[in-house]
Amino acid sequence: MSREKTIQLRKSVKPFETTDKKASIIQILNTIPPFFILWALAYMSLSVSVWLTVGLSVIAAGFLVRTFIIFHDCTHGSFFKNKKANDTLGTITGIMTLFPYEKWKREHSIHHATSGNLDKRGTGDIWVMTVEEYRAATPLQRLGYRLYRNPIVMFGFGPLYLFLVSGRFNRKDAKPKERRNTWFINVAVIVIYTVTALLVGWKAFLLIHGTIMFVGGMLGIWLFYVQHQFEDSYFEDESEWDYVKAAVDGSSYYKLPLVLQWVTGNIGYHHVHHLAPRVPNYKLEEAHESVEPLQKATTITLKTSLESLRFKLFDEANKRFITFRELKTAAPARTRSSLGEAIRQPKADARKS
Repeated sequence: MSREKTIQLRKSVKPFETTDKKASIIQILNTIPPFFILWALAYMSLSVSVWLTVGLSVIAAGFLVRTFIIFHDCTHGSFFKNKKANDTLGTITGIMTLFPYEKWKREHSIHHATSGNLDKRGTGDIWVMTVEEYRAATPLQRLGYRLYRNPIVMFGFGPLYLFLVSGRFNRKDAKPKERRNTWFINVAVIVIYTVTALLVGWKAFLLIHGTIMFVGGMLGIWLFYVQHQFEDSYFEDESEWDYVKAAVDGSSYYKLPLVLQWVTGNIGYHHVHHLAPRVPNYKLEEAHESVEPLQKATTITLKTSLESLRFKLFDEANKRFITFRELKTAAPARTRSSLGEAIRQPKADARKS
């Protein structure tokens, strides 16, 4: 894509980078109250059937994902025009989703600024090794990577790590504002969880809220994973990396059924979001339909997205993801200068987009 086309594409999306206060308020009303109503119904259903309780909790998890999208928009300053309103709502939804607002905002901004850049991996993204990095890795590093990329570990233990470990602590060089926000959310979560558990009982609380958080976390990781891990996804060295190409070619259009598109807050239009993070989630579809070049982004469906589970390593020589089985026949590529740094195991801080 030429520089002129790149500039024109970004200009074409610019009109959608405006918030609509009415639309934002409507989204709050059709997301957060229903979440708490479903939580209450799940508790009341315990006297009827445990399976009904679990079913209602799973539905509530969908509304938790939608709540996270509101949180996500607040971190980009795209949900309200007013910064304080975004920060306040972001902190509230951060308590609900167990993500520290200021910490996540910083890490996610780094993700947007480095997505697809092979020389700047490791913050707010999924751990990706290239073929040559894997070949040069030690047996222990290879084992760690294989475990990390195992679906059971990523989607089974991943939510637990995010909620109980990664989201509870700040980096060593975090600024005071970030530290205060994280500890405020931690204290708020402890108080709210303790009071709720005492009122409804620990077993009921763990069954209902545990199911909601685990399923919601698993769905969130899946959405983030699948929209950057498709066969011909974009990855380049720093010298060749381009922000617009990384957004449009390195993020997919996840075409979901309307109900799931609504629940996931249109985040399936991930290519639009990465190109213009200031576009609120309720305008992503409109931007996609209005700007023709965006419609050429890689499209995946529920069925084809499952193929992404097979992709493990990025083959620099052929510019595509490959499976571990294909590693034996993969052509050698030049050795990266940042090999030792890139092989490091990340902080497992992959986030919902």
